[in-house]
Amino acid sequence: MFRPGQTVRVNLAGLQVGNVVFHAAVTDALGTIVRQTSEDPPKYLVRLLFSFKGVNEIEVSADRIKG
Repeated sequence: MFRPGQTVRVNLAGLQVGNVVFHAAVTDALGTIVRQTSEDPPKYLVRLLFSFKGVNEIEVSADRIKG
């Protein structure tokens, strides 16, 4: 569905990565697909354009990604 190097928008609202909790306002974070990490369900590793409290890569399900 998505390919490495593709620029995408990611809905991070409500996700927690380590100590970082993304609030409801983070619905269109810009990033680039690094690789697909799971096929069922489809998940992708995304490198974010901006770092959020030290988090610059995040694994998210395909339903949170807009191409």
